[in-house]
Amino acid sequence: MSAPSLAAAEAHRRPADHGAPVNVTLLVWIITIAVTIAFFVFEFYVHVRKPHEPSIGEAARWSAFYIGLALLFGVGIGVTSGWTFGSEYFAGYLTEKALSVDNLFVFLLIMSSFAVPKIYQQKVLMIGIVIALIMRSIFIALGAALVDNFSWVFYIFGALLFVLAIQQLKGDHGGDSANNLFVRTARKVLPFSNEYDGDRLTTRIDGKRLFTPMMLTIIAIGFVDLIFALDSIPAIFGLTEEAYIVFTANAFALMGLRQLFFLIGGLLERLVYLSQGLAFILAFIGVKLVLHALHVNELPFINGGQPFKSVPEIPTTLSLVVILLAVLVATTASLIKTRNDRAKKDRSELEGREATPATEDSSR
Repeated sequence: MSAPSLAAAEAHRRPADHGAPVNVTLLVWIITIAVTIAFFVFEFYVHVRKPHEPSIGEAARWSAFYIGLALLFGVGIGVTSGWTFGSEYFAGYLTEKALSVDNLFVFLLIMSSFAVPKIYQQKVLMIGIVIALIMRSIFIALGAALVDNFSWVFYIFGALLFVLAIQQLKGDHGGDSANNLFVRTARKVLPFSNEYDGDRLTTRIDGKRLFTPMMLTIIAIGFVDLIFALDSIPAIFGLTEEAYIVFTANAFALMGLRQLFFLIGGLLERLVYLSQGLAFILAFIGVKLVLHALHVNELPFINGGQPFKSVPEIPTTLSLVVILLAVLVATTASLIKTRNDRAKKDRSELEGREATPATEDSSR
C-alpha cells in the first residue's frame, strides 16, 4: 500500500464484512510516525536515561496510561472509520500485545543469561523495543507491498503461521537466544570484556577499547526481534490489510512494554500456557488467511485461476472474540496451574517437615 492512502488495496481483495477503505493522508502518516518517535524519545529521557529499577507503582501507572491510550485510539478509529476497522485494530492490537509479552519472556531469559544488573535492564528493554519497532516497520512495508500486488501471498502467510504455531507448541523461540549465530560471530569478530561498565556498550581496559556484555545482550535481543517480527507481521495481516492499522497496532503494542515487564515481573514465568494460547491464535489466523486466499484466488493451478466464491470468510468481530477468549483462557489456566503446583509443593514440604521429627525419634 502506498503511504498516502489506505485505499490502495483493490475492492475484490477485501473480506465481505468490509466497507469503503479508510483514507489516510500523507500528513496523517507523518504525524503518526512523529508522535510515535516522540513517545519513545520521551520514554528514554524521562525513565531510561537515569539507571534505576522502576517501582511497582511507577510501572502500573505508565502501563495503564499506554494501554488506555491504545484503547482510546481504537475507539477513535471505530468512530471515524467504522467499527469494522475498529474491530480489526483491536484484534491486531490484542494479538500483537500477546506476542509482545511472549517476546518479553525471551528478553528475560537473555538478560538472565548475560546477568544484566537490574538497574540497567530498562535500557536493554528500551533498545530492544526500538529495534522491534524498526524490524516490524520494515516487514510492514514489505508485507503491504506484497498484499497490495499479489493475492497469493495469503497462502504463504497462512502456511507460515501454521509453522509458527507448531514452534510455539514446542516452545521453540529460535533456539538458544543468548548463544545464537549472531552472538557467536560477534564474539569471534569483536573484542569483548567480561565485566560490565555501568550501562556502557564499550569500555577501556589497559588502554584497549573493548565491547561490554551489554553489547552482546543487545545483539542477542536484536536477533530475537527479527524472529518475532516474522511471527507478528503475517499474523496481523491475517486480521487487516490496512497498513495504517498494522503499524499503529504494533506501535501501541510496543509502547509501555518496558513498564509491563517490571509490572508483571515473576508473572511471566507463571504464564505456562502462553505458548499454547499463542499457538492457537496463530493457527486460527492461519485458517482465516487460507480461507481468504481461496476466496480471492488468482493462482492458475488452483481452480483454474478462479476464486472460490462459496468459501466462507471469518468475520473480524469473530476473530476479535476468539483471540480475546484464547488470551483469557491461556492466562487463567496458567495461573490456576501454577497456584495448584505451588500448593502441592507447600503440602509436600510440610509433610516432609512433620515426618522428620518422627524419623529422628525412631532412630534414637
